[in-house]
Amino acid sequence: MEIIAGTRQFQIDEPTSVTIGKFDGRHKGHQKLLRIMLKLREELGYQAAVFSFDMMPSKVVAGEKHAVITTNQERRNNMEKMGMDYLVEYPFDEEVSHISAEEFVGRILVGQMNAKAIVAGTDCGFGYQRAGNAELLQRLAPKYGYQAIIIEKEQDDHRDISSTYIREELARGNIEKANELLGEPYAIHGVVVHGNHIGGPRLGFPTANILPPPQKQLPPFGVYVSRVCADGKYYNGVTNIGKKPTVECDAPVGVETYLFELEEDHLLYGKNIEVQLLHFARPERKFESLEALKEQIERDKKGAADYISKCREQF
Repeated sequence: MEIIAGTRQFQIDEPTSVTIGKFDGRHKGHQKLLRIMLKLREELGYQAAVFSFDMMPSKVVAGEKHAVITTNQERRNNMEKMGMDYLVEYPFDEEVSHISAEEFVGRILVGQMNAKAIVAGTDCGFGYQRAGNAELLQRLAPKYGYQAIIIEKEQDDHRDISSTYIREELARGNIEKANELLGEPYAIHGVVVHGNHIGGPRLGFPTANILPPPQKQLPPFGVYVSRVCADGKYYNGVTNIGKKPTVECDAPVGVETYLFELEEDHLLYGKNIEVQLLHFARPERKFESLEALKEQIERDKKGAADYISKCREQF
C-alpha cells in the first residue's frame, strides 16, 4: 500500500475508486465501503484509494480534542491489512477547511486521486462547513466523469453503527459489544518498550509493554483477556491497562501483556505488536504485596485460558 502523507502536491495516475472519511475504528460500516472498493478493483481494475485527513478536522475548525479509537498509525496498519492500494493523509489546516465541496470533488478526488468511482455512505459530509453530501456526489458525477456509489449505513438494533457508538461502549468497558460493532477485536498498536523489569525477574511473568499515545481511546483501567499479533503470529494473553499501582507510584498509562506461549519477552523489544482485547476480567487495583499480585495474576491467567477455550471458535 502506498501512503501519501505530509503533502498536498501529489498525483495518482492509475484510475481509482475513492472513499473518504476519518475511518476511526474501521467498523462494520467502514468495512462495507472498503469491500465494495475491492470488488471494483476486481471487476474494473480501479485501484482502491482512501482519502483521510492527517488530523480530526474538528481540532482545527472548533478547537476540539477528540479521543480516537484508531491512531494514524493504526489506520495505516488497518488499511494495509484490508488490501487498500493508496491511503492519502491530507494535511488539514484553516485554509483547507475553506475548500468548497465541489472544488474538493473536482480538484482533489477526481483531479489528484483520479477517481473513476466515489464510494460513500448516505451521511457523508465534506467541504466547507460540510456542505457536500451524498446528493451532491451524485449530482456532480456526470460533470466530472465518475460513478457515485452511495451505501446505506450499517445498523445495530435500529442505531447506526458509528465511531461515537463504539466510543460509548468502550468507555463503559463493554469490550464484547465494541468488538461486535467493529466486526473485529478492538486493538492497541505500539512498539514494545522496556518496563520496570518486575514482571519477569520478580513475578515470573515476562510481559510485553507498549505506551499508547494520549489521544488513544482506551477502555477502563483493568485486566483483559487478550490476543497479541507479533511477527505475524498470534499469542493468547492477559493484558493490564493502567498505571500498575502495586509496583509504581507515578507511572504513565501503559498496556502490559503476558503472552501465554512466549517465554522470553525480550524477543519482542523494539517490535510493533497489536494487542487485541477480547473480554474485561476485572478492574485494576492495588495489592498489599507483590506476592498477592502474583497470586492474582495466576488467577487471571487461568480465567483467561478458560475464556479463550470456551470462546475459541470466535477468534
